[in-house]
Amino acid sequence: MAFFYSLDSTSPEYKLTLKHSNIPIFIPELACPHQCLFCNQAKISGQQEIPQPDEIPSIVDSYLDTMNDGREVEIAFFGGSFTGIPLDLQEKYLREAYKYLCEGKINGIRLSTRPDYINDKVIELLKRYGVTTIELGAQSTNDDVLLASGRGHKSDAIRKASNQILTAGFHLGLQMMIGLPHDTYERSRQTVEDIITLGADNTRIYPTLVIKGTQLAKLYELGRYQPLDLSTAVSWAKDFYLRFETAGVTILRVGLHASEELTHERSLIAGPYHKSFKELMMTEIWADILNQTLKEKRDQEITLEVNPTQVNFVWGYAGQNKKIFQEKNLTAKIRGNNSLSKYEVKII
Repeated sequence: MAFFYSLDSTSPEYKLTLKHSNIPIFIPELACPHQCLFCNQAKISGQQEIPQPDEIPSIVDSYLDTMNDGREVEIAFFGGSFTGIPLDLQEKYLREAYKYLCEGKINGIRLSTRPDYINDKVIELLKRYGVTTIELGAQSTNDDVLLASGRGHKSDAIRKASNQILTAGFHLGLQMMIGLPHDTYERSRQTVEDIITLGADNTRIYPTLVIKGTQLAKLYELGRYQPLDLSTAVSWAKDFYLRFETAGVTILRVGLHASEELTHERSLIAGPYHKSFKELMMTEIWADILNQTLKEKRDQEITLEVNPTQVNFVWGYAGQNKKIFQEKNLTAKIRGNNSLSKYEVKII
C-alpha cells in the first residue's frame, strides 16, 4: 500500500538534484544604509568584520578546497543590501568573484539586496559581471506591515524590482519574514501568493526575532510588539513551505543560521529562534502525513518506506513523532527507498 501526501493534485514530483553550495561573503551594515526596525545584520550574521575586495580570493579558495565533489557552487554576497554600496565598490567585489566564474571554478554569483536599490545602472553592472541570481528582501507585500517595520518603501517597489530583474534575465529570489509588526497569518499567506505570482524561482522564510540594538527591541521592551511563539512560527512556516513546493518555488532556507550571537546570553532578546527550526517544521509535516496514512493501523508491526532524505524527519526532532506509533501500539521500522518521491509512503 502506498500513500502520497500533498496540498493538492498539482504538486510536482520531487527528485534528487545535484548538491548545491554557496560560498557566503557577508557584508553587514556597509551594504545597507537603511535601518529597518528588526535589523542588526552584524548580530544576525554573527560577523562583525567586513571583508575587503582583495580578501575575496582567500575566502573563496578556502571554501573551494572543500567543494571538489562535483557540486554546483555559487559565490553569494549576503548580509545586507549589496546594491546599496557605491557602484565602484560593488564593481571591485564583483570583479573578484567574476574571475572564478570565467575560470569555471563556480557556477554563478548571487546577491541579496533591497527592492528599492534596483535601478538600470545596477542592473547593467550586475549583468556585466555575470551575476546569475538576485534575491530581494521582500519580507512582506502588505503595505501596513512594511510601514510598521520601517522598510522605507511600499509593495509597489517589490513588484517593480521583480519585473526589472526578470526582464534582465536574472533568476529572482524573494525572501519573506513572518511575524513582523502588524503581520497576521492571512497577510503572510498573501505574501506567499504574491511571491509566487511575481515569478520568483526561490525563496527563504525567516521568523522575526527581537535582536539587541534594534528599534524592534525598544518596541518589545515597551510592550508594543510581541513576536510569534515558536509553535505558531513553525506552523505558519509549514503551511507556507508546502504552498511554495506545490507552486514549484525552491525554498533555500527556513529559519536563521545558527550562530553564537543568536543566544539569550548574547544578542537574542525574544522570538521564535531554534537552531533546528526547519527540522521542527518537517517534523510537523510528517506528523500530518503519519496521522493520515496510519489512521486505520493499530496493534501491529509495520515497516514504512520513504525517500531516504526524509527518514530522520519521519521520526521527528528528538523523536517527537514516535508518540504517533506508540498511541496506536505500532511497532514500526523506517527505511529508505530511492524510488519514492518526497512525501510518498509505502507501508509493508
